[in-house]
Amino acid sequence: MSVAVRQLSKIYGAQKAVNDISFDANEGQVLGFLGPNGAGKTTTMKMITGYTMPSNGHIEVCGFNVYKDSIKCRQQIGYLPEHNPLYKDMYVKEYLQFIAGLHKISSKKQRVAEMIELTGLEIEQHKKIGMLSKGYRQRVGLAQAMIHDPQVLILDEPTSGLDPNQLVDIRNLIRTIGKEKTVIFSTHIMQEVQAVCDRVIIINRGQIVVNETIDKLQFNTNNTQSIIIEVEEPCVASLFEKIPALEQVIAQDEHKWKLIFKTEKDVRAEVYRFVVSEGLTLLELKKEKVSIENIFQNLTK
Repeated sequence: MSVAVRQLSKIYGAQKAVNDISFDANEGQVLGFLGPNGAGKTTTMKMITGYTMPSNGHIEVCGFNVYKDSIKCRQQIGYLPEHNPLYKDMYVKEYLQFIAGLHKISSKKQRVAEMIELTGLEIEQHKKIGMLSKGYRQRVGLAQAMIHDPQVLILDEPTSGLDPNQLVDIRNLIRTIGKEKTVIFSTHIMQEVQAVCDRVIIINRGQIVVNETIDKLQFNTNNTQSIIIEVEEPCVASLFEKIPALEQVIAQDEHKWKLIFKTEKDVRAEVYRFVVSEGLTLLELKKEKVSIENIFQNLTK
């Protein structure tokens, strides 16, 4: 794994901002890091990057201890913090060349050109950063985070201030990066999670309450899954009671039914075979998705 967090805590006086959390973030994966305001997301990200010291716990990035091998860890990390720190009096291209110099990149001009193209800054590269919209400033922040080709990318609210067209571009960019690198992605926008992330961690009051893949989180909640079926012929609820592991049948009308199963196993093939064996004409069969927003609200109220 690229990032390993073990029994991590951060205490401010009597308040535990982060309380004994452990998780891994792996290469080739976009990890969504979610939680309400004050839950401990940003504090955790700051500790992973070495910006803030933990009260207790252990963090490794690409095999290096964040506090014993701080420089080596930082060489592996690209970080876009929540409040994007930019030099507003510098021109976009000038700023990226400056950042490339800090990282001692040998072919600065080539790498800066690549980042400008990758983040869609071509038409803005000769403007001062202070003249840019918030969305374009976010792009500059992404470019500086990626310019040294880090193995781990930590993005705290990276899509803040982007318009719908920019959102699509940045989503695609993050997905592309996530195929080869480790991305930890914090956001309050639930649609972003569903569009971008492979795995989700939800943190509430400093503790992890969920650590699951998107599919398992949406389709198998509390070890249950819901199957929606529609058949051409009218039927009654008692017909479906023969299906193994069936927990509940809910009629939406006499043709459309919601079947709730107490199992993690995918039961769609079993339901299909049952419906066909009963001589019914199947018009629709699908797993019901639970919205990430509803899950988030239920776990963080």
